[in-house]
Amino acid sequence: MRFFICGSALRGQPDHENLGNAQFVSAARTAPKYRLHSVKNGWHPGIYEVPSGGISIPGELYELSDAQYHRLLAGEPPDMYEEQIELDDGSHVSAMLYPRELIEKNGDPDISHFGGWANYKLSSRA
Repeated sequence: MRFFICGSALRGQPDHENLGNAQFVSAARTAPKYRLHSVKNGWHPGIYEVPSGGISIPGELYELSDAQYHRLLAGEPPDMYEEQIELDDGSHVSAMLYPRELIEKNGDPDISHFGGWANYKLSSRA
């Protein structure tokens, strides 16, 4: 199955090994209808769909075997859930989202303006 990755499992990020030897397919971007937040003090990203005011989130597409898929899900943080998302080419793939209600309840900062998780993590090291 194809899976969109946009957070800590990206190439060069600390949880990339959660993908095992999954086949990298290509760089990809969501349709511009999502928001990106830093959840749990920067532990992981939280994305969710919005009816307006969204951005296109950069990420990577991977082809996962059943075993790789289950390994990935087992390593995901609590409260994340799998959902079909729309990519900027109009296709749909699975990705991990985070409940908007929890983001709002916890006041997790919106980091959409950084242009992606990897950019945010680089900027937060400065």
